[in-house]
Amino acid sequence: MTSPLSSPNAESKPTGPRRRRRWLPIAAGVLATLVAVAGLGIGALQLGLPWQLGEGDRNHVYEGDAGSQRYQVHLPPRYDETVRLPVVMAIHGCGMTGYGWNSMKATTQFNRLADREGFIVVYPTQLISRNVIACWNSADPRHQQRRAGEPALLAGVARQVVEKYHADPAQVHVAGASSGAGTAVILAATYPDVFATATSVAGGEYGLNQVDPDNPDATPPLETARQAWAQMGERARRVPLLVVQGEQDDVVPTLVATRLVAQWTAVGDLVDDGLPNDSLGLTEKTVSVPAAAGRHAYAHSTVTAADGSSIVESYVVQDMGHAWPGPDGDGRYTDHAGPDATALVWEFAKRHPMPQ
Repeated sequence: MTSPLSSPNAESKPTGPRRRRRWLPIAAGVLATLVAVAGLGIGALQLGLPWQLGEGDRNHVYEGDAGSQRYQVHLPPRYDETVRLPVVMAIHGCGMTGYGWNSMKATTQFNRLADREGFIVVYPTQLISRNVIACWNSADPRHQQRRAGEPALLAGVARQVVEKYHADPAQVHVAGASSGAGTAVILAATYPDVFATATSVAGGEYGLNQVDPDNPDATPPLETARQAWAQMGERARRVPLLVVQGEQDDVVPTLVATRLVAQWTAVGDLVDDGLPNDSLGLTEKTVSVPAAAGRHAYAHSTVTAADGSSIVESYVVQDMGHAWPGPDGDGRYTDHAGPDATALVWEFAKRHPMPQ
């Protein structure tokens, strides 16, 4: 008897490549589904979902010659368009967002302070289409100039917020973390007519990309200071700078903050008469604050001109790494034992409105 398996009339089962070809459409469909889900997840983080907005939060998009920029605004309860409120722009660091999930809001807790003190918070967000890990491109010379790239976009956002929400143009301040800190310093150099003060938390100087980490002395801070001053052009003025740095930061070493203080001190000197000649009669003071229960020790330094105006203030925090310090921060890049950087930013801003 002939076996059905060997009968010439029996149907043969597909094997080898033919069977694998049946699975190709299925595998492709599964992959497409996974990509779509991942895309939705990234979109939710980057662009936001309705339930991610808190009370007083508004999402916006700025459109300008340099492109478009998404950002979130937080309005305090006392906002009613009749009083021109101050503005603080908070620029996130790498791997963070300022829109949708808004990890910068969680890290800094600026909204909580804004609700108490009565100022507007602005959170711009970097898109992964511009940087795959959501860093601001502060190390790219194309984003270190006025009327170009990210500086133009962020200055446009600040101006749009002032116009839309009737904010005080003399009290627009910028603070950033890590790559966002580098961008904040760039904004102080490129748009000193827009931002009254700047704060760098774990960031570096204007033109830091020109400094060789293995031979930093080859590029003195005065060299990059001249470039920052040149960017100011006819708008040049002394923009007060606040610097916060962790001594144990293995991403942005303490030397970077030291150079930033030296650079910005030199910028202030150049603004005065175009020469690095200490024409401002600068005074430097440092106060050491010892560690307390659950709190890091830190050194608070000030550089002031002879007329008492602030050039640079800095906080160098012992035992702190690459973080935004403060007791209430929530997220990966926080340090609850450090001084409250959010409060420091606001106190610094209140003392330094734009000169009229």
